[in-house]
Amino acid sequence: MKLRNKVAIVTGAASGIGKEIALRYAREGAKVAIADLNLQAAQAVAGEITRAGGEALALAMDVTNEEQVNAAIAAVVREWDGVDVLVSNAGIQIVHPLEEFPFADWKKMLAIHLDGAFLTTRAVLPHMQRSGRGGSIIYMGSVHSKEASVLKSAYVTAKHGLIGLAKTVAKEGGKHRIRANVICPGFVRTPLVDKQIPEQAQALGMSEQDVVKNVMLKETVDGEFTTVQDVAEVAVLFAGFDSNALTGQSLVVSHGWYMQ
Repeated sequence: MKLRNKVAIVTGAASGIGKEIALRYAREGAKVAIADLNLQAAQAVAGEITRAGGEALALAMDVTNEEQVNAAIAAVVREWDGVDVLVSNAGIQIVHPLEEFPFADWKKMLAIHLDGAFLTTRAVLPHMQRSGRGGSIIYMGSVHSKEASVLKSAYVTAKHGLIGLAKTVAKEGGKHRIRANVICPGFVRTPLVDKQIPEQAQALGMSEQDVVKNVMLKETVDGEFTTVQDVAEVAVLFAGFDSNALTGQSLVVSHGWYMQ
């Protein structure tokens, strides 16, 4: 029970990595707010947690909407009297060659990944400061926070940006014992990645099997996908590490795809 009685907010928590982090946090004793565009799916995850004996709250949140973000964070504070952990996980993927990348898609990608991280961070910081307990802010980066790939200019730009945001939050939050770190997974077999496989196959003129083997997993040490459980394990580490010794860092979880 590494997170006993901590209050955690996870965005994009109705499926994939976010859902697994929320479930794992609940098993570690945290009270978990499930924030997602899809309220019905968020309620289903919250119900799964409460049936297992945990505490959960489902929230409708568009992370690019300032009013929705502020209202959702305020609702969590009213319910549980504070926030200890924020996992800014909500994200999407859109792939195009750079010269064909629609500006609207570029802005949408940066809004969800960067504006969403900024808005949720800004909303929780005053509560973490006032509590005197400090807190942990965790951004869901990617190996693409470190490396580039073709067709992903907006995604790579956004994920690189999260590292800069985390470092700044770590500097500003240190005096309040507020830590900020980035998890950088390799390819995780989620609906987001499943959607990419046929898109990249078409764009690169190769089979879907070759995309998986020769593009996504080519640089790993064992040809294996990272799992949602792998990522959740690191999310527990960052959330439960109660010292400024571990802040402003980015940890790659990628089966050796990228080695620092």
